[in-house]
Amino acid sequence: MSKCRYATLRQNLAKLRRFRDAEDGVTAIEYGLIASSIALAFVAIAILLGDDVGAMFTSLAEAVQDATGSGGD
Repeated sequence: MSKCRYATLRQNLAKLRRFRDAEDGVTAIEYGLIASSIALAFVAIAILLGDDVGAMFTSLAEAVQDATGSGGD
């Protein structure tokens, strides 16, 4: 094997090692997956509890109106 081919092979192996050891992209993907999982959980909770939460706020608003004597009409 000629010196030129040997040097190129060593350079390619060094590039492969750097690529293998790089974790920046993996970390970014992990953070993206975590953020999307949290967003998905919030959407699921909003869908499942949406009507109950709306009814609770309506009840609370009516209670505050009754307590303050302002009917809002």
